[in-house]
Amino acid sequence: MALDSNLAGNDDPKVISVLGRTSSDQPLISPIKWQGYFTIKRIFDIVISGALLLMLFPFFFVISAIIFISSPGPVLYKGSRYGKDGKPFQFLKFRSMYVDADKRQLEMEKTSNESNGAIFKMKNDPRIIPCGKFLRKYSIDELPQLINVFVGDMSLVGPRPLPVHQGDKLVGIERSRMTVPQGMTCFWQVMGRSDLSFEDMVRLDIEYVQKIGFRTDARILLKTPVAVVTGRGAY
Repeated sequence: MALDSNLAGNDDPKVISVLGRTSSDQPLISPIKWQGYFTIKRIFDIVISGALLLMLFPFFFVISAIIFISSPGPVLYKGSRYGKDGKPFQFLKFRSMYVDADKRQLEMEKTSNESNGAIFKMKNDPRIIPCGKFLRKYSIDELPQLINVFVGDMSLVGPRPLPVHQGDKLVGIERSRMTVPQGMTCFWQVMGRSDLSFEDMVRLDIEYVQKIGFRTDARILLKTPVAVVTGRGAY
């Protein structure tokens, strides 16, 4: 069900506070007010991601060895995802699934999807390799995205980039989440992660677009370590 038709007529105070209303009772996305914000954000992304990559370089070798022993094949997963303004890029992760996972997902989406909307979620996914649950629970599999951040494909903070075939399913106001840089962490990453419904994820992404700024980014960054350590909602 399309989010724009659902929410435009929704009188839930929570929904109204996230989307806002125009005089014609249509959802409102606030414009970006500070172009300088993006310049400073980009500098911050380069400095922090570069420092973390240097610091974590030895750790990457250890994780790579564990993955290869657990499931022979490439240790990195590369997938086409949508970045800012719908520009595709090669998204990096430590591989937490078997090498044929993408092919299997196309069939599983028809029968095993536990989420509504454009995304695919399955709590006990049979494609996950033996060490994969641990990597995913504590977001270790996401660390290679620091490379994406460093080269400018992503930001540290922003809506999570969707696979191209899922992003193509977004309609109306849902697509506004791609008007800003996509990120490693976001509102819904620190507020429940995969436990949230697709509609809740999109609402929080739209709230981020409305409230984008240094204060919002700082709030999310400060909450991220707790979300990672507890692993709540990750699978």
